[in-house]
Amino acid sequence: MMLNSSGEFMFVLRGLNDSRTNKHIYFAFGLVVYMVTVVVNLTLIITIILEKTLHEPMYLFICNLYVNGICGASAFYPKILADLFLDSNIISYTGCLIQMYIIYCYLFSEFTSLTVMAYDRYVAICKPLDYHSIMTPQKVANLMGFTWFFSFLETIIGVALAARLPLCGNVIEKIYCFNWDVVKLSCIDVTLNNVYGYILIFSHFSQCVFITVSYICIIRASLRSKTCLPHLITLINFTISVLSDSLCARYVQGQEVQALWNILGMEFLVVPPLLNPIIYGIRVAQIRSRFVRMYSHKINFRTSVAHQG
Repeated sequence: MMLNSSGEFMFVLRGLNDSRTNKHIYFAFGLVVYMVTVVVNLTLIITIILEKTLHEPMYLFICNLYVNGICGASAFYPKILADLFLDSNIISYTGCLIQMYIIYCYLFSEFTSLTVMAYDRYVAICKPLDYHSIMTPQKVANLMGFTWFFSFLETIIGVALAARLPLCGNVIEKIYCFNWDVVKLSCIDVTLNNVYGYILIFSHFSQCVFITVSYICIIRASLRSKTCLPHLITLINFTISVLSDSLCARYVQGQEVQALWNILGMEFLVVPPLLNPIIYGIRVAQIRSRFVRMYSHKINFRTSVAHQG
């Protein structure tokens, strides 16, 4: 058991064993990607908030996705960047639980947000005459609240089940804390944790089925089916990444697959927050045009002020 000077239990993260020089290269690259991710998502969030014409259900749900992307990226990047820069690989028990909680909230909220967005598109395209009577402001607020509440609830149960376990080890074969990697260190039976994990997998697999069926209905009902393709690509990419990482954590052992495991483990934390603004923001004409118009006005105003000065 590893303790720090204050006597708190510490985990050792052994997912990244590389030279100090390479770690500094990874740090510089990771810092740039993190800054771009936050700036792009935050800029689009501000655009949607400030532009009243974008205060429609679809854009509010997209905005919710951007907020979730920042949460997911911020749960991953600061810790790994600090470890790379300081050449450290330890995390406190409390810090591990907090990181685990935020990552799982992000993960579950992403699935639920995509489900809500699929429902919104299904109503808009398959029931256009009833859209405004179904997707009322109250309904939109309830769906967004449900997205976060459901994710918080799922995460609290999972983290609480992990926190109750006495641990007989402190080495995590990963670059961040993930639930099953902590559960594997338990000294007692973890059947309850295992069952809950499979319940979550089944629950979110059901969401994936719902999303797929919704888009099939949209494709059959509308010639605008090409708009569904990016959404389905996002869903497939995210689902395969999360499922592969979960199965690797449970069933795959050995340092020979560590690089693959690292890639799978980072993919759903790195790619969606960076890719979602492109798929759901820059490619959506209304958001793109409002973004260009709003910020071009600001640039022109500042230029005119500078010339007057």
